[in-house]
Amino acid sequence: MPAGETGKYEQQRHAAIRAAASVFAEKGFHGSSTRDIAERMGIKQGSLYYYFKSKEEALSEVCLYGMQDYAGRMVSIAASEQPFRAKLTATITSHITKYREKNEALKVYNAERLYLDESKRTRLHELGSGYRQQLEGIFVEGQKSGEVRADVDCRFASHAVIGICNSWGEQIVRDPDMDIYEIIDNSVGLILNGFSNNKHTN
Repeated sequence: MPAGETGKYEQQRHAAIRAAASVFAEKGFHGSSTRDIAERMGIKQGSLYYYFKSKEEALSEVCLYGMQDYAGRMVSIAASEQPFRAKLTATITSHITKYREKNEALKVYNAERLYLDESKRTRLHELGSGYRQQLEGIFVEGQKSGEVRADVDCRFASHAVIGICNSWGEQIVRDPDMDIYEIIDNSVGLILNGFSNNKHTN
């Protein structure tokens, strides 16, 4: 396929993935059909098979679309020479803003990925596990530098950060007018400072 045609195909394929994400996010995987996706794109149902062979393949592509880029960003953040606070802030910013940029794909990933067959779930699990392990490594480095308390369970901390980001991500999907940077600031502040008044004594 000539380079120009390849570029056009990739653009159309991405449009198909975004259309599928929109439909799955709105109707759920089982409540959707390939006809719905085609109609969302403004094409005939038969033409959709140029991009997806089945509804299951469309779901797989949507989930990968939602995961790959932000998982790749995590690798770059973890490998940087920034101090712990900067890496944590960059992680939370990347994670939460992805819900604004690819909100429907991430919503589908969180809600519908269990409907994929085992081999496709394995690939997604590898991406998710790699993301969490990179984040755990940031906490471990923070302990070594003295920026994170020595008694912090780094694995637990990494899961907690992801949970906070995913929870607020769901809110962002439902309310596109939310101030995501206020959410990021509050999330970073909560994780770094906790709830208690450090000056309080029993």
